[in-house]
Amino acid sequence: MVVISVAVNAQNDVIAKFFNKYDGDETFSKVAVSGKMFSMMANIDGTTEQEKSMISAISKIKGLKILKKDDARNARELYKEALSMVPAGQFEELMTVRDKDKDMKFFTKESGGKISELVMVMGGNDEFMVMSLFGEIDLKEMGKIGKSVNIDGLQNLDKIKDKDKNKDEKKKN
Repeated sequence: MVVISVAVNAQNDVIAKFFNKYDGDETFSKVAVSGKMFSMMANIDGTTEQEKSMISAISKIKGLKILKKDDARNARELYKEALSMVPAGQFEELMTVRDKDKDMKFFTKESGGKISELVMVMGGNDEFMVMSLFGEIDLKEMGKIGKSVNIDGLQNLDKIKDKDKNKDEKKKN
């Protein structure tokens, strides 16, 4: 159990630093979902192929942590601070999304050819969020799940599918 605990804590170092730093700050919203909760959700029987696929993806998740601040005057500073804490060399930048009033960056950590952690950092004019999802992650399924449960930012993972199609079409031509 100690080894598993150390491995899980090592996986989410980025968000753990933020959770520890802002733990007592009540202006932040915090969410932490354990692997046990995801395994309980995976016991639900799916009726359609899409539901079964989503349940399978959820069953491989070991945890989710979110730290969010709305009406943040310092949202851009928090964004820069969070980005500076993402360890270079351990995480690869997956995607950047610039919206009207906010920026999002997605980073992945791979282990054994599989994504073991997804980190999203989002900062806007008055909104900040950092999220860490860890376990065995299928990005396309996470995009679908993000849309269905309305997790801000995860729905953008669907764009990866479109980028992959464009790369394949360019290779064919």
